[in-house]
Amino acid sequence: MMISQKRSGFTLVEIMLVVVIIGALAAMIIPRLSGRSDQAKAAVAKADIQGNIATALKLYELDNGMFPTTAQGLSALRMAPSTSPVPRNWNGPYIDVDPVDPWGSPYLYASPGTHRSDYDLSSPGKDPASPDDDIANW
Repeated sequence: MMISQKRSGFTLVEIMLVVVIIGALAAMIIPRLSGRSDQAKAAVAKADIQGNIATALKLYELDNGMFPTTAQGLSALRMAPSTSPVPRNWNGPYIDVDPVDPWGSPYLYASPGTHRSDYDLSSPGKDPASPDDDIANW
C-alpha cells in the first residue's frame, strides 16, 4: 500500500530562477536611476537661482531702489544691512535663511555683476573646482 504524500514548497531550481529574474531586472533598472539625484539637485539650484532667490532680490530692489551690494551679500535678504548703503525701506525678511545650494555651498552673489548689469548669482555645482557643472543666472 503506497501512501502518496504531497510536498509543498519551492524547489531549488524555482528559487534560483526567481533570483536570476530579479537580478536581470535590477541590472536593467539601476543604471537608469543612477545620476538622477545629481540632476534633481541641479534642478533645485536652477529653481533657486531663477526663482526663489531672484524673487527675493527683486522684492528687495523694489523696496529699496537697489540690489544688495556684493559686500552685503544675500544675508541682506534675511537681515537689514548695517553697512553702506543702508537700505531706507527694508521690509524683510525676504528669505528665512541664508541660502545654500543643494551640495551645501553658499550661492555666489555679486552686485553689480560682471555678466549682467544688475547682479550675478551662481552655484559652484557638485564640484566647486570645475566650472563645467556651475549653475548661473547668465
